[in-house]
Amino acid sequence: MIKANVIVGYSKWKNKIKNPNTYFKKKFNKLSKITYFKKKKQEFSILLTNNKKMKDLNYKFIKKKKITDILSFRSKERTYIGDIAISYEMINKRSKSSNFFLEFDKIWIHGYFHLIGYDHKKLKDFKKMTKKENLVLNYFHKIN
Repeated sequence: MIKANVIVGYSKWKNKIKNPNTYFKKKFNKLSKITYFKKKKQEFSILLTNNKKMKDLNYKFIKKKKITDILSFRSKERTYIGDIAISYEMINKRSKSSNFFLEFDKIWIHGYFHLIGYDHKKLKDFKKMTKKENLVLNYFHKIN
């Protein structure tokens, strides 16, 4: 089973997602119905934070002095696959022309795929990763 340890580091997240642990538990239960994810035994942490913390983390680990929507830190372990940090303000801003939960799911799914080894440095890798992300997103939101 896939499991997320959710840390709420910015209170405004609770305005949108009352119980983040329950939110992810439901998503992972649904995800486990997809053959590819059925037998996965993975755990990771998600920090739900703000722009200031994202800028600090981005500088500390990536050496870039700018805000970013998500950061993924992959682990070399098999079971504990890494950490993700997500900016509330970035998701909330994008959701003004969309839907908060759709934008949130897009971004954590993207981070999750980084944790399991996908990347998008080359165009063919970008296409492969995007295709898998969209399959999961469509499964959650029935887009099209």
